[in-house]
Amino acid sequence: MTAHTPHTPPFRDPHLPFAKRIDDLLSRLTLDEKVGFLHQFAPAVERLGIAGFRTGQEALHGVAWMGQATVFPQAVGLGATWNTDLVHRVGEAVSKETRAMRARDERVGLNVWSPTVNLLRHPLWGRNEEGYSEDPKLTSAIATAYTQGLRGSHPTYWRTAPVLKHWLAHNNETDRATASSSVRPRVLHEYDLRAFRETVEAGAVAGVMPAYNLVNGRPNHVSPYLREHLRAWTEEELLVCSDAGAPSNLVDHEHYFDTHEEATAASLVAGVDSFTDHGTDGSQIVQRVQGALEQGLLTEADIDTAVRRQLSVRFRLGEFDPLYDPYAETKDFDTPAHRALAQEAAEQAIVLLKNEGVLPLAPDTRLAVVGLLADECKLDWYSGTLIHRSTPLEGLYERFGAERVEFAEGVDRVRLKTSTGTFLHVQEASEASDEVRGAEGALDPALLAGRTDLPPLTTDPTGTEFALIDWGAGVLTLRAPDGRYLSVAEDGYLRASADQPGGWVVQETFRLEPHGKGHLLRHIGTGRHVSVAADGVKVADENPEIFDLIIVERGEDAVTRVTAQADVVLVVAGNDPHINGRETEDRTTLRLPPHQERLLRAARAANANTVLALVSAYPYAVDTAALPAVLWASHGGQAAGTALARVLAGDVSPAGRLPQTWYADDADLPGLLDYDVIGGRQTYLYFEGTPLFPFGHGLSYASFSYGDLTTREEDGTLHVSFTLTNTGDVTAAEVAQLYTRAVDPALPRPRRELVAHRRVTLAPGAREELSFEVPLRAFEFWDVTRGGWRLEPGPYDVLVGASSEDIRLRTTVLLDGEPAAPRAVLQRGLDAADFDEQNGIEIVDRTKTSGDAVTAADGRAGELVYRDCDFGDGVTEVAVSVAGEGVVELSLDGGAVLAALTSEVGEPESGPYDYTTLDAGIVAEGVHDVHLRLRGPLRLAHVGFSG
Repeated sequence: MTAHTPHTPPFRDPHLPFAKRIDDLLSRLTLDEKVGFLHQFAPAVERLGIAGFRTGQEALHGVAWMGQATVFPQAVGLGATWNTDLVHRVGEAVSKETRAMRARDERVGLNVWSPTVNLLRHPLWGRNEEGYSEDPKLTSAIATAYTQGLRGSHPTYWRTAPVLKHWLAHNNETDRATASSSVRPRVLHEYDLRAFRETVEAGAVAGVMPAYNLVNGRPNHVSPYLREHLRAWTEEELLVCSDAGAPSNLVDHEHYFDTHEEATAASLVAGVDSFTDHGTDGSQIVQRVQGALEQGLLTEADIDTAVRRQLSVRFRLGEFDPLYDPYAETKDFDTPAHRALAQEAAEQAIVLLKNEGVLPLAPDTRLAVVGLLADECKLDWYSGTLIHRSTPLEGLYERFGAERVEFAEGVDRVRLKTSTGTFLHVQEASEASDEVRGAEGALDPALLAGRTDLPPLTTDPTGTEFALIDWGAGVLTLRAPDGRYLSVAEDGYLRASADQPGGWVVQETFRLEPHGKGHLLRHIGTGRHVSVAADGVKVADENPEIFDLIIVERGEDAVTRVTAQADVVLVVAGNDPHINGRETEDRTTLRLPPHQERLLRAARAANANTVLALVSAYPYAVDTAALPAVLWASHGGQAAGTALARVLAGDVSPAGRLPQTWYADDADLPGLLDYDVIGGRQTYLYFEGTPLFPFGHGLSYASFSYGDLTTREEDGTLHVSFTLTNTGDVTAAEVAQLYTRAVDPALPRPRRELVAHRRVTLAPGAREELSFEVPLRAFEFWDVTRGGWRLEPGPYDVLVGASSEDIRLRTTVLLDGEPAAPRAVLQRGLDAADFDEQNGIEIVDRTKTSGDAVTAADGRAGELVYRDCDFGDGVTEVAVSVAGEGVVELSLDGGAVLAALTSEVGEPESGPYDYTTLDAGIVAEGVHDVHLRLRGPLRLAHVGFSG
């Protein structure tokens, strides 16, 4: 036994198990101290020598918001590498820099809020850049690698503690705090939960963050899935951290609860352990928790449960064992190894979409480089501040020589003429500092203010020539000759002051609005028009200036001038991650902005050898028929330009693969809020159209052959092996992809489904045998008739190839399983959400704490189908559990209505959770499909049969 002196309490004893130490520490904390721990910024407890602690440090692709750090490719770019080893090393580097930065700035936290494992179901989602893939298997593989790198390899202590974002079914910024994702049980289990589950089960996850949205009518912050699923996947204590402001949203925006005390108590009981609300001020959360305790909505045991989970993370991070923490002295920051890794990651993330032989470029190629992103190294909301920077133009200058590269950005060069005949003018500010937004770091970069140390714009007879970029949907930026963007600070004046567009509310975007013979210039961030006053140009609610837009040079004219004499033209197009598609804003189209389409057409008209490089956070629908080569890369971080130049030159053979489907047209997309990937035929799993480029697609400068496919089933595992040979003449990587599909399923199943992959680098002529072990549970589906997983017996195709559509080898295996059985409706009835098909139906919450019900979308009409319902020798009565007003009509096999059950308005104070049972006589026997039609706003929870 260990003896403890009065100066060494058990919670300080590193030889005791963490659980015993946490028990001891909990016993020493007062109730008020424990309540204080529930806020994101937990205060210090000086009497026990316990430091303050904050949950949350953004680290999606490098340490973010805290100043300079190594910036790796965006998460969607890391997903495009399909390389778990690489991503593991990136996670290691990010966590080492987190530790190193914390050593000099205690504001840097070790509880990192990353990665994002939301599936990229819909390519118009504004936060597409944050996820890894539309596929749950690939997402979980990449996320597991990243979290394992973040965690570190020590068996006891963690380098950082990763929290997965955002639980659950969160793919829309439109109405994100109030919208409900309707997720049927099969989609929930087979799709949305899978990426979280497999990552958590891998053992390197410290917690999750619930998303702002609701799922099936219930806010994620009070979701029973936290208890029913998340905490059932691991024996580790998981810390659930709310998203910023989400606790208050439960009352203020969602109106799910009447009081903040109720909302806070419900969140805590559901499993939220740390409340991110009101910035660094924890007083309001403390008051709400104390109020909930006084009202009997919470107990001290509820508080202890949440605090225990937080303390578990703090102990694992070595906070209480500084002498035993193996990561305490980590100082790796901006090391040569990290710089090399950033370049390697950027190179591996580049996807060659099309190549008719123009790539790789010959060493003596004369290049024309054009496009709005050709000389940009863009950052996103979750980027750190660049230490090093490489644009495509800079990379090509370095690789081919500046004398062989011509450049035209393609901006429209304009002057803005006022109604008095003068022009907008940027004054010189020679004494101003060369300030970069966020360079010093900020706990909340949304609070960073615009610069006021520069003089406002004025007017003069000649004016300043601005670079105008139209980013689509009429959103434009204006840049001064010194490279700074026009921006509006808190005082309302217009200045050339921003190094890039950015901020939580972007202050650098404008809209030209036709007005008479001129235009009004609206500042989008404030919603106000630009006005010219005696003391400078500003935004105001009155006296808007009417401008005449004088075009000095169109972008396509500059492009044409430099492209005609080039051997090859490279058009670099894409997005700015802060404009038209970002957190808080979904995209409206897959199309490139018209400005960039103009530049691409001009380049192609001037030179047939036009290569398109898309640098973007999401897919585009682009007409590539006339282009000899097309590449895509996410915003690739600090080494993006060098990486692109090396791939174009053939120093590196491209081997990135698309992590999501590139659709050919907006018409191919489902509704943004349609989360039924099965019924809506979404993602490569179910999409039946012809994509522009399929999931898993990517070309190489080498060629590969596949052969010798064998399979063997043993002990619940399908063993698959095949050979891969580099038949080209350059060393290159290939991503071998293994898919399966049910040949003759009884229910809709994926067209094909990724079960494994491997990225392999082979020298010319080299051959390697690849082996995979696929558990038979990978062939299962969620059977709503029994509320669990089932392996359907029968034939399954095993498909091996270079993409989801480029299948090189195939065989069929016959698997044993559990045969289907009709629904035992006499014994179990029908839970309303367990339908097989629906039209016009939304799933909603049965109660505020658990269960699902269904309702007609918009309170009108909807239909449900439940296949193969077994009525045995016969039933004589149907009973439905409903709330609200409306009608439930029942028929069998699409025939005549057998029963119409009408629910009328109850007591005036009755609400959506006040259920009543209605019954009616019917006659049915044997096996039939049950069809239900709902009319009106009623909720249906259950259907039972008797007789």
